[in-house]
Amino acid sequence: MHTNRISPARKIIVWLAALAGLALLAGCETVTLTNLTPPSMPENPSQTYTFTLRVTPRTKNVPLSSVEPHIVIDGKNFPMTRSSLGEGIYDFDYTLAAGRDEVAYYYLVSYGKESGTGGQAYTEITHAKIVRRYVLSLEVNRGPVGARIGILGRGFTPNDQISVNGQPARTEWQSPTSISFYVPALEPNHNYPVTLNSPAGNSPVGTFRIDASTVTVFPSSLNLRPKQSQALTFTIPNPAPFGGTLLEVSTDIPDSVIMPEVVVPQGATSVTVQVEGGRPGSGNLFLKGYGSGEIAVPVTVTK
Repeated sequence: MHTNRISPARKIIVWLAALAGLALLAGCETVTLTNLTPPSMPENPSQTYTFTLRVTPRTKNVPLSSVEPHIVIDGKNFPMTRSSLGEGIYDFDYTLAAGRDEVAYYYLVSYGKESGTGGQAYTEITHAKIVRRYVLSLEVNRGPVGARIGILGRGFTPNDQISVNGQPARTEWQSPTSISFYVPALEPNHNYPVTLNSPAGNSPVGTFRIDASTVTVFPSSLNLRPKQSQALTFTIPNPAPFGGTLLEVSTDIPDSVIMPEVVVPQGATSVTVQVEGGRPGSGNLFLKGYGSGEIAVPVTVTK
């Protein structure tokens, strides 16, 4: 059996390391370090982020004037400065390279004592994430079926899709900070969760209440021949909001009906579209989410 012996020099090194660890541990018992930096920070154009620390002496023997806080970030040591947020709070602004989405750091604080030897305290290594994508809020939290609803935030892309209660809603991307959707035909007088879906993951947006509304359609039925057109007017009770009101019209005879998208313009209460006959057949145009739940307009296309 062979036993490795520790050399006297190595014993001294281990002993000194243990003493240093005890000194830092004692420092943690003398002062309290509170990290006030959020675990995630929204990306900003200057790529500069503020790290904030609160140092609280746990004994009157440690004056705040003797506290010297540092932040070790990306392996570099930087002194922190007093913050305007209050006594014992310190800040440091750090500029990250473009494209960085995470940074590792920890705090190291030296302090003196009115009597006795001063010491040091430190925190564990912490990781902060830079968020390029976040949702601030819905522009409004209620409206009727078909209303266009804006969402404010950052990092939106054309690939984003809004869903209401899990049902995909027609989504329009305006810019990286603005996206909107049209309220889908769900049962009114209920609150529904709104979610932003994308390849990067799903993000909750908020809760939206769908209010009851009505639509009048004139004429109440259509009789057409192939390539013949007839006007169909849709009327809503109140002026359409900003962006207009989308009326999602479907049909069970898609080969027999040719018609454009139906959108009541902003500020208007009605819109008229031309419906053209296709192949002979009979069925209905359907408009869900209004009145008793669904409006049906009979359509007949004869030879």
